[in-house]
Amino acid sequence: MKNERFKKDQYKVIGVMSGTSLDGVDVAYCVFMPKSKKLFYQIVAAETYSYNDEWKQRLSGLAKSSAMTFCQTHTDYGHYLGGIIRSFIHEYHLHPDFIASHGHTIFHQPENRMTVQIGHGAAIAAETGLPVINDFRSLDVAHGGQGAPLVPMGDKFLFKKFNYCLNLGGFANISSDVNGERIAYDICPCNTVLNGLANKTGLPFDRDGQLAKGGLLDKYLLKKLNALPYYSEKPPKSLGMEWVSRHILPLVSHPNKNIPDILRTFTEHIAHQVAKATLTDKDKKIFVTGGGAHNIFLIERITELSHHKILIPDKKIIDYKEALIFAFLGILRMEQQPNCLKSVTGADKNSSGGALFLP
Repeated sequence: MKNERFKKDQYKVIGVMSGTSLDGVDVAYCVFMPKSKKLFYQIVAAETYSYNDEWKQRLSGLAKSSAMTFCQTHTDYGHYLGGIIRSFIHEYHLHPDFIASHGHTIFHQPENRMTVQIGHGAAIAAETGLPVINDFRSLDVAHGGQGAPLVPMGDKFLFKKFNYCLNLGGFANISSDVNGERIAYDICPCNTVLNGLANKTGLPFDRDGQLAKGGLLDKYLLKKLNALPYYSEKPPKSLGMEWVSRHILPLVSHPNKNIPDILRTFTEHIAHQVAKATLTDKDKKIFVTGGGAHNIFLIERITELSHHKILIPDKKIIDYKEALIFAFLGILRMEQQPNCLKSVTGADKNSSGGALFLP
């Protein structure tokens, strides 16, 4: 991609992201100046809007709901996002060109050519009075791809000086250039499991990994986790909550097991899988973002097992990198340039995914 292909000198975009760990809605106002000597970006303002208990319950139970409940929630969630974005715009006195919203993933079954992220774009457009791009994944899945991960497109152009880009969100995913092509995939579950375990102790998450650090490693459980068939599959590949419910939760949900011990073991599992994903190289630079970058114990274990230089950026990039990148993917969609790479997803072609709603 050449910067001169962009039609405008500057793009002002609000990127919106909700992860599977239900931490909340990340909203970032980003300014891009692609015709500068490098693809310049800045996160001017950003906020995370935590879900209340009602929304946590609605989103976590939606996959098992009726069709009517699903459709109503899809619309309600769009209006909810629109209200958040409208308040964000007013608070910071912003003038964005458009909104790029990932939505919240409820189903992800690329093997059945299906992926669903709720948060109706029409509702967001109606609430904000701005153009909205959403449903970024469906076109790639229709072309036989995984529809995930999408963040590597942004990694390739915004963070290309690093050997690996590792995101420790609800799932851990990684991207890197291999023989001139961007390769990326979901490594393993991450915060969606760690947070769920911490919730059982009454905590929203395991701050700094302190509970895990105080636990004992269960070598038998670790062996069973590492032996799951997914980890032997070659990319492209991706994970969803359906896979976690089927394969991970039965292993970590024993009522008689000590939660810190399970946290300690699952943290080791994540670190082991990250090290395995970077095994072909040594002494490379791994750029780490996502909520897991704040987990001191998890970062210690990854550093110990991977033998790479772990680089953690400032808090704004850690927390809002995905929102930033979806804003960038929205620009590519507006310019009708590819924002999803077949080398990453396994689709039959590169595509420019996203549905556009005009207010």
